[in-house]
Amino acid sequence: MSEVETVRELAKEALTVPALAGEPGAFLWERAQRLVRNVEYISQLPELAKAGLRVDRFCLIAAAYFSEAGPAYYLESKRRGAKSGLNDVNGEDLLGFSARVAEQRLAGAIEKLRIEKITRIITESGSHLTRMAEAMILADARNLEDMGLVGVLNEYRRYICRGKGVNEVLQNWKKKADYRYWQARLEEGFRFEQVRKLAEQRLCAAEEFMDRLKEEAQGQDLEGLAVRFVEGKTGS
Repeated sequence: MSEVETVRELAKEALTVPALAGEPGAFLWERAQRLVRNVEYISQLPELAKAGLRVDRFCLIAAAYFSEAGPAYYLESKRRGAKSGLNDVNGEDLLGFSARVAEQRLAGAIEKLRIEKITRIITESGSHLTRMAEAMILADARNLEDMGLVGVLNEYRRYICRGKGVNEVLQNWKKKADYRYWQARLEEGFRFEQVRKLAEQRLCAAEEFMDRLKEEAQGQDLEGLAVRFVEGKTGS
């Protein structure tokens, strides 16, 4: 088994945690696999070569695999009833958890210096100030994941887990739009212009989807049909 395959298996084990029904859930593992694909494609963009950025592909891929280990650690700890140190965790905390899990899981599987670099990539990917190429790529990969239809489905999943419905999803989307949350993410969340442009395209698709969801949830399309029927009947 190659080192990449070893990392993959260890990450899969760490990220496959019980879901609501108590069965092993693949949500975080699937997200990690998408992030790996993202970083692989981003690292091949001409923009990086023009900037003279050199990428440690192995450590970048390993960091992408384990970058969602923090949420897995959090969910598993909550399932076991642990409370201390797990209240009000933020994104930076979760990245710290991810780095810790990566360090523990990879110990003995790959050399220590590589593990140190992998954990650094994970933690620095949360910093706007990092100049580490791998951390910037991972950050763009995660931000891109949030911008399109997959991001909408991820958000909806979180609401379902909390017992919320479609109306809450729509309200939260409107609130973010009103506060220009997504525009701020586009302007500030990406280090590479080509990825930013793709994120903008994905956001447009997500906006169209949410507009359609609102139309259906509020029966606007049915209302239009009824109005046309009444108008047609009156006209006759």
